[in-house]
Amino acid sequence: MSDKIYVGSGKVVGKYGQIGVSLCVSDIPKEHIFTSQKTGKKYINLKVCEKKQVDQYGKTHYVEIDTWQPNQAPQQTGQPQTNQQNVQQTNFDVVDDSEVPF
Repeated sequence: MSDKIYVGSGKVVGKYGQIGVSLCVSDIPKEHIFTSQKTGKKYINLKVCEKKQVDQYGKTHYVEIDTWQPNQAPQQTGQPQTNQQNVQQTNFDVVDDSEVPF
């Protein structure tokens, strides 16, 4: 897991739970800005998270870069993937219906 990259902060504004944030564009590392192959527009993945406590400036939220990357590309076998470590095979005994009391 990589270190968090904080790029802004914000607070709840208005009556309807809106969160106003300030984002420092110069703090965004270039390796986290990507270009859409379809539109050619530039994007960055961000997370807006609630702080545990309100800071001295009244900020209730912080903005960080979402640095999550998949470990590997999914295999293109056409079958659903399963995590073999978590799959357990269970054998059930066959119950004769005549032995069930209801």
